[in-house]
Amino acid sequence: METAYFTKQVARFIARHKMMSDGERVLVALSGGADSVALLSVLKQLGYECVAAHCNFHLRGEESMRDERFVRNLCNRIGVTLVVRDFDVPTRMAADHSSLEMACRDLRYEWFENVRAENRCRRIAVAHHRDDNVETLMLNLLRGTGIAGVAGIKPVNECIVRPLLCVSRREIEGYLAANGQDYITDSTNALNDAKRNKLRNIVLPTLRECFPNADAGLSRSLENMLSCNELYDSLLSHKLSQVVRQERDHTAIDIKTIASQPGAEAMLFGAMQPLGFNSAQVAELLDTYLRHESSTGKTFLAKMHKATIDRNRIIVTSTTAEPQRIIPIDLDSRGIDEPIKIEISRIAAADFDPSWCDGRSRVCFGEDIKHCKTIVIRRWQKGDRFKPFGMHGRSRLVSDLFTDLKLSDAQKRQAWLLVADDEILWVIGYRSGETYRVATGSQCGHVYRFSAR
Repeated sequence: METAYFTKQVARFIARHKMMSDGERVLVALSGGADSVALLSVLKQLGYECVAAHCNFHLRGEESMRDERFVRNLCNRIGVTLVVRDFDVPTRMAADHSSLEMACRDLRYEWFENVRAENRCRRIAVAHHRDDNVETLMLNLLRGTGIAGVAGIKPVNECIVRPLLCVSRREIEGYLAANGQDYITDSTNALNDAKRNKLRNIVLPTLRECFPNADAGLSRSLENMLSCNELYDSLLSHKLSQVVRQERDHTAIDIKTIASQPGAEAMLFGAMQPLGFNSAQVAELLDTYLRHESSTGKTFLAKMHKATIDRNRIIVTSTTAEPQRIIPIDLDSRGIDEPIKIEISRIAAADFDPSWCDGRSRVCFGEDIKHCKTIVIRRWQKGDRFKPFGMHGRSRLVSDLFTDLKLSDAQKRQAWLLVADDEILWVIGYRSGETYRVATGSQCGHVYRFSAR
């Protein structure tokens, strides 16, 4: 395939799905195989600032080390920053009781997310291509699936993007050949010991031999189903907003209303699948509710949640404690982009203007804040207290502020706090605190201005 045509295809696909902005910094998952090498090459060619990440799972002996050497040499030659991580897969499998494939996947994406944040990348680009999408469709059909399964692999899934879903493996190899770019081959891809490999090496070649246009037809079907799934998700989201209520410590689902709707099982699955419940559990739960008048108290367990029938509701609670997410703030930086965008600027106190601060999205602090040992943002927790600006040092519960503002439970859970040395300085977006405030005519040398977007 001509380089220009391949590049144009990928550029159009990125634009169509609004994957990335021009020139944006992106983290590229780089194994050293043809797909990931082509991904890195075409993104650089399109002008994106790339950081590469390579996982060494040490599962193929010397071949794993060969892969690492290859990606190191490649990135050094083309001037791309590379981050490499060694993983202990057997330990993870034992800890999670997971399969080899799932352990590698979880380790990979957990680490990618950390590298993405550390390198200030908005997106993680992975090299799934059109053939992978066809294989996923076939596997999902054979397992039994719903509309999401036949829609295939999502081009954009939160911060994960897949720019090569518009091209085939053959087109990828043609692009690399046209550029004189080599790559490494994973010897395990030729083995037929896994379902995907059997599908790739045996079933699909036979299908293509019998039906020469099979790939084009399947790709069109995937595009159609992806569009249908987007519409389905939109309609389902609207329906679920009427029957699912998020409380502080549980999710309440109105099963009576759901049971009276067309497609009740699909609707209930849409509510419970994000909480870890599979289709068989959802079907059993709905059947239990419909068939048994005394179903109240019946429980169903997922990996991290418990669902209990409570008359005409389902109460879903977490069975694990969610760790507090803490994001450090560096006053010498320009701010953070994730999980919320906060801009920080340092200006002379003599230039301070009180109109800069509205106490909600814009606040200012005196330079004494720089002496704090730790400055972080974190979620609100029950029992949090702070000293609101204007209350002359008196403290109050953050939860009382939320009550006064008539915030929903969802809004409360999404609230972020700016905290310095364990003292709350700002309920971001709602109210600033008294501590480190800047008074008019302040004699301090500098002022730190925070703006939340």
